[in-house]
Amino acid sequence: MAKTTKNFPENSADIMAELINLKAIMNLPKGTEHFISDLHGEHDAFQHVLRNASGSLKEKINLCFNQQLPSAARETLTFLIYYPEEMLLKKKQEETNPAQLDDWYGLTILQLIDLIHFVATKYSRSKVRKALPKKFVYITEELLYRKQDDHNKKDYFNEIINEVIRLDQGPAMITGLSYTIQRLIVDHLHVVGDIYDRGPAPDRIIDDLISYHSLDIQWGNHDITWIGAYAGSPLCLMNVIRISARYNNLAILEDVYGINLRPLQNFAETFYEDKAEFRPKGDALDLTTKEQRQLSQIQQATAIIQFKLEAQLIKRRPEFNMSHRLLLDKIDYQQQTILLKGETYPLNQTCFQTIDPQQPEALNSEEQKIISQLIHAFQASEKLKRHIDFLMEKGSMYLCYNNNLLIHGCIPLNSDGSFKSFTINQQVLKGKALLDTFEKALRTSYHDLNTTDDLATDLIWYLWTGECSSLFGKNEMTTFERYFIADKHTHKEIKNSYYEQRNRLEVCQAILNEFGLTDIDSHIINGHTPVKEIKGENPIKAKGKMIVIDGGFSKPYQGTTGIAGYTLIYNSYGMQLVAHQPFVSKEAAIEDFTDIISAKRVVDRVLTRKKVKDTNIGQQLQQEIDHLEQQLRPLSLPTFP
Repeated sequence: MAKTTKNFPENSADIMAELINLKAIMNLPKGTEHFISDLHGEHDAFQHVLRNASGSLKEKINLCFNQQLPSAARETLTFLIYYPEEMLLKKKQEETNPAQLDDWYGLTILQLIDLIHFVATKYSRSKVRKALPKKFVYITEELLYRKQDDHNKKDYFNEIINEVIRLDQGPAMITGLSYTIQRLIVDHLHVVGDIYDRGPAPDRIIDDLISYHSLDIQWGNHDITWIGAYAGSPLCLMNVIRISARYNNLAILEDVYGINLRPLQNFAETFYEDKAEFRPKGDALDLTTKEQRQLSQIQQATAIIQFKLEAQLIKRRPEFNMSHRLLLDKIDYQQQTILLKGETYPLNQTCFQTIDPQQPEALNSEEQKIISQLIHAFQASEKLKRHIDFLMEKGSMYLCYNNNLLIHGCIPLNSDGSFKSFTINQQVLKGKALLDTFEKALRTSYHDLNTTDDLATDLIWYLWTGECSSLFGKNEMTTFERYFIADKHTHKEIKNSYYEQRNRLEVCQAILNEFGLTDIDSHIINGHTPVKEIKGENPIKAKGKMIVIDGGFSKPYQGTTGIAGYTLIYNSYGMQLVAHQPFVSKEAAIEDFTDIISAKRVVDRVLTRKKVKDTNIGQQLQQEIDHLEQQLRPLSLPTFP
C-alpha cells in the first residue's frame, strides 16, 4: 500500500530564512513618522526642521547622554548632527592645537556611535547597515556592536579610531555618522502639501526630498498649479509666473529652471506702465527701481492674460458654475467702473490696454504667441520635468496611512456637515469619489502634454479656484477685486463649511468612515490653513480627531499666526504636535545654537505600543509572508515500501 511523505521545495531553506526575518520585523516597534506642511519654498527653515526631526533628535541626545555630558556639550553635539560640515569647519577654525583636535574627533566619533546604537534599537541590523555611511560601513559596525567591557578587543577598537584620524578621515566619518542619525530618527516623512510659491527655493526642497529615504506627498493648491503649468494649462502657467513676480521669485523660473522670460518681459514693457499695486510684495529693498518696474509690468501682463483665459474657461465649462466670475464684461471701460453683484465700484490702478471691450476675453496675437512660447519653455526644462515627475510619483490628492487621513485642503461639505457634491461628466461626485476624480484628471493632463483646454486640464484650474475644490475650499477667489477695487468688502472669500464643521467629532468621524478609516485611533491630518494661535485658535480639534499642521514656514503668515506653525511626530507611543518659533537663518542657528521649537503637546498616547505589524508596512509584509507560506507548503508525494 502506498504511503505519502512531505517534500519541501528545493529552496525551502531560503524561504524559511526570509519567513523568520519578516515575522521578526513585524514585532519591532513602529517607526517614527514626521509630518510637515506648507513649506512654500522656505528651504533653510525646512532643512532645520527636517534635520532636528521637530525636536526628536534633541530628545534622543538628552536621553542617551543625560548622565554623561553636561547640557552645553549635549547642545554642541546636537548642532553638530544638524549641520556637520559647518560645525566641523567652525571647530577646526577654533581649535589651533592639532593634537587636541584629533582627540576631539576620536571622542566625537564614539559619541555618535553610541547615539546610533541608542536610536537604532527598534530597527533590524540590516536596516541600520543600509543607513550607515557607505565609506565606513565595516568599521562602524565593528564599533557599533562592541562591548564596553571586552578587554580582549580594546586595542583593536582604539586602533580603528586612531587610523581613521591618522588618515584624515575623522571629519568625513563624523559627517557620515551625523546623517545616519538624522535618517534613523525618522523612518518616514509626510509632506502634506504646498512646496511651491512665496519662498525663494522650492527647487532645493524638492532636490532634498528626491534624495530622502522614505516619504510621500499630498499635493497642495500651489503645487498643482506648477504641475498644471508643466502639463500645458495656460491658466496655470500665467498664475505661476504672476505669483513668482508678485513675490520677487522670477529667478526660480529663469535661473533654476532655465525658462526664457525675455519675450514676456518685452511684451510687458511694450503694453504696460509701472503700477504700485503690482510691485512685488515682501522684502524688495534690494531691488532697483527698474527691477521693480519690470516685475510690476510682468505681473500686469500675466494677470490680464489670466483673467482672459479664465473667462474663456468659464464659458466653455458651464458645469463649473463659475459664471459669477465673468468680470471683464462687467467693466465700463470708459467710466472705469465695474458692476459686481448688483453694486457699481470704481476701479483703480487699471491696466486694460490689451482688452477689447467688445470681446474682453479675446487674446491678441502677441499674447497667443507668448503663451505658446512659455508652454514650450516649461515643458523643455529638464529640471522642471524631473521635479514634476517626482511630485507625480510620490504625490496624491490624499493618503490613508497607518489609520490616518492626510489631506492638504479640505473635504467639501455643506453647512449641515454632509458631503458637498459636484457634477463632472454627468456624474454627481462627493467625498472620496470627488477627490479620486480630481486626481485622475490631474494625472490624465500630466500624461498628455499637448492638450491645453480639455476637461482634465480645465479641472486643474478648477482645483485652484473652484468652489467644490478640495484644495481651494472657498466660494470664490477674488484676485481681480484685490488688484482693482479699493473696497475690501469685495475681497472677501467665504470658506467652505468644512473649516467650521471640522471642529465637530461626528463630522470628522464621518469623513474618516468615508475613507474606510474606522479605528478608534484614526485622525485627519490637515495642512493649508495657518492656525491663528495668537487669537486663541487650537490646532487640535474635534477631541483630537482633527490635527491642523500648517507648517507656517511662509514668513508673510507669521504676523497673523503668532508662531511659525506646527509639525507632527507619530512614533510607537503616540502623537505629539510640535509648535515652532520663526526661523531666523541657518547662520544664526549654527553661530548661536538657535533652535526653533517652542513646545510639544501630546495629541494621542496609545495604550499598547504600536508595532510594525500594526502599520501599512506591516500589511505589505504580511502579504509577503502569506506568499512565502504558500511557497513553503509541502508537496504530498506517494512513496512505496
